[in-house]
Amino acid sequence: MVSLPFIPAAKPIIGDEERAAVDRVLLSGMVAQGPEAKAFEAEFADRLVGGRQCVAVSSGTSGLHLGLLAAGVGPGDEVIVPSFTFAATGNSVALTGATPVFADIDPASFCLDPASVRAAITERTKGIMPVHLYGHPAAMDELRVIADEHGVALYEDAAQAHGAQLHGTPVGAFGDFAMFSLYPTKNMTSGEGGMVSCATDEIARNVRLLRNQGMETQYANEVIGFNARMTDLHAAIGRVQLTKVEAWTAQRQANAAHLDAGLAGLPGVTVPVVREGAVHVYHQYTIRVAEDRDRIVTALREEHGVGSGVYYPIPNHRLPSLAPYAPGLDLPRTEEAAQQVISLPVHPSLTDGDLERVVSAVTAAVKAGS
Repeated sequence: MVSLPFIPAAKPIIGDEERAAVDRVLLSGMVAQGPEAKAFEAEFADRLVGGRQCVAVSSGTSGLHLGLLAAGVGPGDEVIVPSFTFAATGNSVALTGATPVFADIDPASFCLDPASVRAAITERTKGIMPVHLYGHPAAMDELRVIADEHGVALYEDAAQAHGAQLHGTPVGAFGDFAMFSLYPTKNMTSGEGGMVSCATDEIARNVRLLRNQGMETQYANEVIGFNARMTDLHAAIGRVQLTKVEAWTAQRQANAAHLDAGLAGLPGVTVPVVREGAVHVYHQYTIRVAEDRDRIVTALREEHGVGSGVYYPIPNHRLPSLAPYAPGLDLPRTEEAAQQVISLPVHPSLTDGDLERVVSAVTAAVKAGS
């Protein structure tokens, strides 16, 4: 049994400033969607997505769902997505009545492989929705070429990628819309929530209608909508976190560099790759292990007191909920990643001592199986 303090895989940071912001909203008496949400939208737009219009919603999943609906996705359409991601990506497509079409990944970045996307396009393809997985930007330049060649749209699942960039352009500024999750374990949080960045006034207005029962003016419902509003309580937390996320990202990158230095060259382990021109924000620091992944995860926890995560052990196209959309589909690089990945602690609260413990634990756990 380990006597040292447990190192968690993730650790949300909520401090006095966030608590004071919530108290301020409670004292104001206006706790539903109001001035805090509006201010959060404007500040998020300016800081993270190059000024694109942003719409705050109740969760990342609702942001994907409403973004797709706002972009005109519906029954009869197909949207190409990765299978190696959280189920919300495929779920959001299915919830519109469209069909998620799963493509394989680039084994280095874990993001959608443009060649696999190209092979998956049909006459029903409405759009392509890559995931900037683990905080590494997808190959948006190559995917844009494919989208333009075939006259289809490009969307972004940026749930894990606040502040990531490709060739100087921030994620969230490539597609017709992009969704950022604000769940507690993300690089910044609002407690719960999501943010949708929108390329056009029309898409932004559609998301605003859909999140608020189909109305901009009270009781003047224009379309069938949802209740997917962000409260001012959540927005107030998000506004504070937005002032801190840049420094937290820099710490994540420094922590990743520490782990790279300690684990690079360890037989059987592949450390994360950063593509040329990419800025990785390390929502997760994800290694590959050649074999015995589950044994290593157990050893890290039980023998060394180091938490980790496996994101994701079952590809979307094999989940009972989504498998009916992909009968007989073979995605070999997705399957391999699902068997090999381990996400190690990289969050800003780690000390140098914690990072050394993580390196030592991984080294010992891997060598124990050799």
